[in-house]
Order: sequence, then C-alpha cells, then structure tokens
Amino acid sequence: MHAALPMAFPPVPEQMALLTRGAVDLHVKTELEERLEQSRKTGKPLVVKAGFDPTRPDLHIGHAVLLAKMRQFQDLGHHAILLVGEFTAMVGDPTGKSDARPRLSRQEVQASAKTYTEQAFKILDRHKTEIRSNSEWLDTMTPADVVELMAKMTVSRMLERKDFAARFEDGRPIYQHEFLYPLLQGYDSVALCNDIELGGTDQLFNLLVGRDLMSKYGKRPQMVLTTPLLEGIDAKMENGGVVGKKMSKSADNFIGLTEAPLAMFRKVMQIDDEVIFRYFELLSNKSNTEINELKTEKAAGRDPREIKAIFGRELVTLFHDETAAIAAEAEFKNVYSASAVPDNVPSFSLTTDGPTLWIAKALSLARLVKSTGEGKRLVEQGGVEVDRERVTDGQFQLERGKRYLLRVGSKNRRFAYIEIAR
Repeated sequence: MHAALPMAFPPVPEQMALLTRGAVDLHVKTELEERLEQSRKTGKPLVVKAGFDPTRPDLHIGHAVLLAKMRQFQDLGHHAILLVGEFTAMVGDPTGKSDARPRLSRQEVQASAKTYTEQAFKILDRHKTEIRSNSEWLDTMTPADVVELMAKMTVSRMLERKDFAARFEDGRPIYQHEFLYPLLQGYDSVALCNDIELGGTDQLFNLLVGRDLMSKYGKRPQMVLTTPLLEGIDAKMENGGVVGKKMSKSADNFIGLTEAPLAMFRKVMQIDDEVIFRYFELLSNKSNTEINELKTEKAAGRDPREIKAIFGRELVTLFHDETAAIAAEAEFKNVYSASAVPDNVPSFSLTTDGPTLWIAKALSLARLVKSTGEGKRLVEQGGVEVDRERVTDGQFQLERGKRYLLRVGSKNRRFAYIEIAR
C-alpha cells in the first residue's frame, strides 16, 4: 500500500485573503500565518473547530455565515470539526442575556441537533467533516475535574463580560452554572486540541477563554476567528456601513435554510442594492476578484437587480439545486417583475400641513388600510413598499412635492400612486 501524499495547500497569502474575508476578530494573525506556512511544509492540515448549542431546530442564512467560513477552510484542505454542544446546551449559554436562559433537557437538545447537523451539511462537505459531541468528555468529568477547571479562571475575569457586568451592576442574579459555561466551552478546545476556533462576534469572550485554558492545560493555544452577525434583509447602507437589526425570525427579516426556492429568491431581491455585497462576502463561493468585478460593474451602471439575481441563484442552488434556482428566477420575473405593477393603479393627491406626511396616514388616505394604526403595524411587519423598497420604520415620512408608488401586502398586493401636494 502506498503512503498518502502530503496535502498541497495554496500559498499562505492566498489562503489568508479568503479566510479573513468578512472576518471581524482574528487572534492572532501572525500565528495563523505561521501555522498555515507550517502546514504547507508538512502537508498536515490545520484542525478548525466550530461549536454550536442545538437550542433550536431550524436555521436561517445568518447561522450559515459561520458554516460558510468553515467550508472555506475545508476547501483549502484543512480538517473541520463540527462540535455539537450537547452538554453545554443543557447548561445554557448566557451570552448577551439579561437573565438566565431556560435549561433544556437532553432529549430536546438531541432532537434539535439532528435537524441542525442535516441543515449544516447543505454548506459543509459531509465527507470532510468530523462530528463530535462535548458530552463525550464533559459527561465524564469528576467533581475534582470541575474544581480544577474552575480554579483556572477568576471571578474578576468573568465580570469582564459585558452581560455579566451589567447584571451584577443592576443587582440581577448571576447563577454559578452561568460562570461555568465559558469554562466548559473552553474545555472543548482542550479536549480536541484544535488549531483554530470559529464563532460569531458575540462568542469572542468564550473563544478567548478556550485559548487561555489550552495554555493552562499545557496545550498549544488555539487561534480565534469571529464572523459578524448578519444583518437582516431589511438592512440599509449608511455612511459606508451596514445598519439594521441582525437577521432573526422574531424581526421577520430572515431567509430560512429550508424555505421554498421562490421565497428565497424573492427575499434576496428585497435586499438593499449596496448591502447585497455584504451577503456576497459572507456567504458566496465567488472569489474576491469576482466580487470586486461585480462592484465595479454596478458602479459603471449595471442594473443592481441583475447582481442581486446572481446571488439569489447561488443561494437557491446551494440549499436546493440549480434547476430550482433557474425556475425560481423565472417565476419571480413573471410574478413579481413583469406584472408587478398593474395598469390600473389608482392615483391620489394628498395634502399635509408640514413638510412631510406620515406613511401610515398616507396608506389610510389612499384607502390601502382601514386605519393609521393598521398602517403602522403593517409597515413595522414589513408588509409595505415605497417605490419598490420595503420600509419597516413605523414613523417613516413622505416628502412634500414628491410622487410615490405604495404597495401593501404580498400575495394579495394592493397599489396606489400618491403625490404629496406642495
């Protein structure tokens, strides 16, 4: 039998350009460059880990950002460990919470984990992914092991976390098991001896605890790379930065991993013309060069809808297939583009005492809703478009002297042209 040939990795600058694209924190850049160079010389891949606590069964593409980064490591030839936080999910991650999380049963965690991993493999290469559960080592820890672990971290260090510090300052309870959570998550890295751990920006403290613990247990400390929390499809570009709530089901600004192809494509087409490039950078398989070319083409006058359609096709192909993506685009053009605005849209000339008119009042005066209260709720729920752009600000104002196309509803769409008289 012939010995396996060493892995041939791309040059380090090429790897770094891809791996740091869209990343927020990197501890430490020089270490990552050194280890990537070492892996090229030895042919031995880096071990990259990303953990998740399966507290919910269904995911959206905001969750996919981290998985897409892990897939980049895989495509470069590195070894990926998808860690199921079976034990830590029962403890409950306190990150970003003003109160303790509800604790879950092992059965609830295992049910969510099964769905999560299946959805994760829509992004990760199933054949190149090692799945582990932290119950393998955390279930077997003795009280003496836990005391030893707790002895490696001070209370003052724990109170450096903003959420803990705020609760302590306000006199709200912090339970001892919540202090234990970052230590248990950090111990996962001790057990796996990974080279680098990935996580969202909200996980930076926990990831750095893992780096510290590895040193204290005599292990080579992991590097840490965080990815941003993806803003929802209603985000806007302001002063060169993306502004908006993070993607979530509660904000109704998400694209679910299991949504129908047309629904996915339609939601992509609602993304702001400038914000779409953030989605490309965080989720697309296109190279940096290809993305920069699209930016150049847009600046030169290419229709931004064509650019968003490129991402829409890629996204639907990723979570369904190419045939579904082609069909979704064709159906979108037929339903939402070619016949999006009927020929008999009523027109209204409205007046206002001030320089602007409240959107909810305009909807009511144009007989698109029964009351301003209904209009405000509909706007905040994402059911209103102004000049084909969705607005979600319940206090949105229309300017005097301008003409607007208003649309309410999705399936049963209603339109009106309104002009705010001077």
